[in-house]
Amino acid sequence: MKMDLRRIAEPELVFGDGERARDPKAGLADYGPVGSKAGHETLVSVGLVCVAEQAPAISTWICRLSSLQIDTERNALKFPAYPGSGQALRATFEIEDRFIRPISQGKLDLAFAEPESTRIEAVLRVYIEAIQSLFVDGGPRVVVVHFPEPVASLRTHNPKLSYQEQRILQRLQDEDTSQQMGLFDDYSAEERQAASELFPQAEELLFRSFYRALKARCMNLPNAVPTQVIREHTYADSPKSQGPATKAWNFSAALYYKSTAIPWRPAALTPGTCYVGVSFHHLKRRSGGIVYASLAQALSSETEPFALQGSTLDKDQRKGKQPFLTADQAEGLMTKVLKRYRRQTGMLPNRLVVHKTSTYQPEEVEGIQSGLSGRVPLTDMVWLRPTGLRLIRRGEIEPERGTLVTIEGERTYLYTTGYIPWWKEYPGPHIPAPLELGHNGESDITDLSREILALTKMNWNSADGIGRHPITLSFARQVGTIMTEIDTPDGEGEPKINPLYRFYM
Repeated sequence: MKMDLRRIAEPELVFGDGERARDPKAGLADYGPVGSKAGHETLVSVGLVCVAEQAPAISTWICRLSSLQIDTERNALKFPAYPGSGQALRATFEIEDRFIRPISQGKLDLAFAEPESTRIEAVLRVYIEAIQSLFVDGGPRVVVVHFPEPVASLRTHNPKLSYQEQRILQRLQDEDTSQQMGLFDDYSAEERQAASELFPQAEELLFRSFYRALKARCMNLPNAVPTQVIREHTYADSPKSQGPATKAWNFSAALYYKSTAIPWRPAALTPGTCYVGVSFHHLKRRSGGIVYASLAQALSSETEPFALQGSTLDKDQRKGKQPFLTADQAEGLMTKVLKRYRRQTGMLPNRLVVHKTSTYQPEEVEGIQSGLSGRVPLTDMVWLRPTGLRLIRRGEIEPERGTLVTIEGERTYLYTTGYIPWWKEYPGPHIPAPLELGHNGESDITDLSREILALTKMNWNSADGIGRHPITLSFARQVGTIMTEIDTPDGEGEPKINPLYRFYM
């Protein structure tokens, strides 16, 4: 068997003053966020909704984000000190007393005393009343929402489902689980969980999660701003929590992005290229009927990520147990992407790259080409899926992230996880597994892999800057889970969703 191995250099990111670095933490510590200038600091107004007794502790912890924080982990390369928000983000987070909305523990207890079928709605009313009062002109730019542990774990059976609909979803879930176990036989439990996150999950419609319900409800309120959830293990010392520097890095990066700023951008993505992920999730129409819904999520070096709702599909519109788009549905989705891209940038892209977790059906290829014909000169359709392939290197070092493997000149695998040279370690519990790639188009697979690697560094919810999947697909997962909480009209109507990524994190 002939095997070709290449190493793709780690993509660099752009930070303040146009400087570059490959590690987000190092880049932020040295140069600040992209678009910022040395000597200029931003004041970020933060709102706080929390159980009244926790307000002092949470406020104090957020104020400490302006100070130096140090972890005690042995690997200082992976766990560097947090220099404070003034240096790392050229920003200060401020919570004014007028933007604090305390929640009565007694009121929360009464909401939890409701029957299971109405409990989530009762707790939602308590939180929405407090959050909505901050969505006003001159209000905060982001709202921190405290979840006590009972709230964080609140989940109930979906009361909108009939018994028959529950049976249908349970069957779909059993089929999905069976298929995924077949795909991931060689994976560890952690790897199976990570891989399965890109597939439609019927369980997300079978059960309601308070977190998803709150995100969905808040994003479409008038004058809405993004929300950031905080739990006790973040602001209080706990032997089970991350180190103080790690918590500060991750929380402040997410808070900064949600305040309508960008921490970093990829340096090497081709200007004028729009990257799109296509995915599917389960929905229920108001009058009944379980369907799949398609989603597109897109971004480029010129615009931040946005999401668009596509067509609904009958639950039986599947091939190889995977939902797919008809030609008309694919064409309509691409038309929406171009319209939104043009609205955000003022022009059409020169090239469009589509990512998907399953191979492209002939109908999808036809529809995508038709939707872009005459408007976008170049198109690449790339699929990425988990694989059981493993490579074992001599010695103790795992395959490096960025390793590209071609077998017999036909099958291609990309390691988006693996040994990280600048950390001098592999941050995983088991031998890393690559993604298998395939594509329709004229671009070289190495160039496409380089773009995928860059797009795995676009999750601003963590300052590590390394993900298993490109944001085009991981963003889809977050949008899809929250979409299960949004009412879906019947017929040709579509649920109203907020297009911006910052509302789903």
